Amino acid sequence: MTETIRWGILSTANIGAKRVIPAIQRSNNGVVAAVASRNLEKAQTFAATHQIPAAYGSYEDLLADENIDAIYIPLPNNLHAEWAIQCAEAGKPTLCEKPLAINADQAQGMVDTFKERGVLFAEAFMYRFHPQNQRVRQMIEQGAIGDVLMMSATFSFAIREGNEDNIRLQKDLAGGALMDVGCYCINSMRFIIGENPVRGVAYADFGAVHDVDERITALLEFPGGAMGHLDASLRAQHAHTYEVRGTKGRIQLPQSYVPEYSTGKPVTIHYWQGSSYESIEIPATDQYQLMVEDFADALLQGRPPRFDPQDAVENMRVIDMLLQSARENAG
Repeated sequence: MTETIRWGILSTANIGAKRVIPAIQRSNNGVVAAVASRNLEKAQTFAATHQIPAAYGSYEDLLADENIDAIYIPLPNNLHAEWAIQCAEAGKPTLCEKPLAINADQAQGMVDTFKERGVLFAEAFMYRFHPQNQRVRQMIEQGAIGDVLMMSATFSFAIREGNEDNIRLQKDLAGGALMDVGCYCINSMRFIIGENPVRGVAYADFGAVHDVDERITALLEFPGGAMGHLDASLRAQHAHTYEVRGTKGRIQLPQSYVPEYSTGKPVTIHYWQGSSYESIEIPATDQYQLMVEDFADALLQGRPPRFDPQDAVENMRVIDMLLQSARENAG
């Protein structure tokens, strides 16, 4: 294998076009070598727009390309398992968009398939690579706020008016606020607190038309005693923030999940301990680039990815629990 990973992109989805493909192209150990669509003309147009050398008119053709070292999957949620497993069977290391699957059992099957075949696999939760989130976790581990008692997390945005065919609103594509953005809130609680919740209850607005959770709020209880609150929405004003409160202090991140890298502006960690306050600036960082570089480096160095794919299964278990609770509470 070369010292540069040659990536194949499985679909022409927006997240790939806007975030991950540019990140790979900026990376120091990867190039985008090919893209596939179920329509060859669409793939060719996409490839020309994004300066990608090769285009395929089927996903199978991309997986058969011996010159492709790794695959990135930005397909709709309901297609992740099918195509990730095909990647594993083709021996292609794969970075798959979040959430990993439509439920935890399906996610476990994906992880097991890659493990059985000895093929690298990871979930594309890019926010974990941003130095601000790493810094918060380090601060908490060092006792900066004492024992963690409460964590709240919010991620919302409003789907544009007239865009009711958005995939996030499609039940058969495993859409909904919790699957799309609430999964970040769950993951960040597990990441920061360092535990999996033992209980959870949720309430949601499933919408009169689409029957997916368009708004959801939930409470989580962690085994060490911490409690969490999250809310996610596909209809509310954009917000992405979390706050952690402990026995001795408080930490707040106003831009916790998708800080804009292109502005060059730093992000700020707000930290209170007793009566003192500290503003901690973290330089603008392309968290997508850090994510794809880690995956490529793991492949080049023969090491595991920074975050074990089993973590994605544990995150799905919480999603399953909360969606079941929300359905039950909706009557």
